Amino acid sequence: MPAARNRLLAKRARHDTRAWQVKRRERTRQLIELGGLVAKAGLIELTDDDRAVIFGILVEAAAKLRSENGEQTMLLWRRRGKRAFDGRTVGQL
Repeated sequence: MPAARNRLLAKRARHDTRAWQVKRRERTRQLIELGGLVAKAGLIELTDDDRAVIFGILVEAAAKLRSENGEQTMLLWRRRGKRAFDGRTVGQL
């Protein structure tokens, strides 16, 4: 019966509406979605799953966004991202 008990506890957790629990679920969902974007961009394969390289890429992107040309860079990346979401593969961009 441990499986039934675990299912019941999981069901309760999914419907827990306490503010801190809702925020935790939202943050977890956001982190999962962002990880999915890293995978969709092909960064995991391209870097051989090297977390330091992936983090370095993200740090570099943040630095570019903070630069004086940050708004132009964001506009360019937004257009590129929208094209990728619309079905074109990342490699074609």
